[in-house]
Amino acid sequence: MRAKQIMTQDVATIRGSATVAEAVKLMRLKELRALVVEPRHSGDAYGMVTEMDIVGKVAAFGRDPERVHVYEVMTKPCVVVNPDLDIEYVARLFANTGVWRAPVIQGELLGIISVTDILTKGNFVDKPKLKFLRKEIQKAISEARSIAANYGADSKRAIEAWDIVDELEAEATFYGVPKPGKTARKMFSEEAQPVAVG
Repeated sequence: MRAKQIMTQDVATIRGSATVAEAVKLMRLKELRALVVEPRHSGDAYGMVTEMDIVGKVAAFGRDPERVHVYEVMTKPCVVVNPDLDIEYVARLFANTGVWRAPVIQGELLGIISVTDILTKGNFVDKPKLKFLRKEIQKAISEARSIAANYGADSKRAIEAWDIVDELEAEATFYGVPKPGKTARKMFSEEAQPVAVG
């Protein structure tokens, strides 16, 4: 499942020069927890102002929201997500950066994705990544063995096929699969070597 499948398309944007009071009014009106801050020009970055930015940087210090501007409390540049990114990578990005939501951008603003979207709309309960990876590893091993048999174990195609197996095995290890004593590539190369009789 990809970011574009679970993102919220109804996104509100605001200018960095707007006041925090204007941002709060817009958030209340749209029932949102964050606003995407528009870039000032084509080479500028998107920003993000969240409810925590406003509460933690304005309300907590008794600052006047009519006199504080969004650019003073926002995060810019903000973490952005590609719409074709798998949701487990979005979740990992959020975990690594400590953000709860991010705009989905591909040339232009397409939507916003949050931890709530991942939790409520994601398919990670029904289709865990690890189960998918195990199937992909078996498929990749079978493919690599077939290519090696047809084109030779040292052929460019076989080496590339085994590289894919190595990458999938490394990813599975990241997700908690114990690292095997020998990789599938190593086991294959040992099987392929003739046994010396002496």
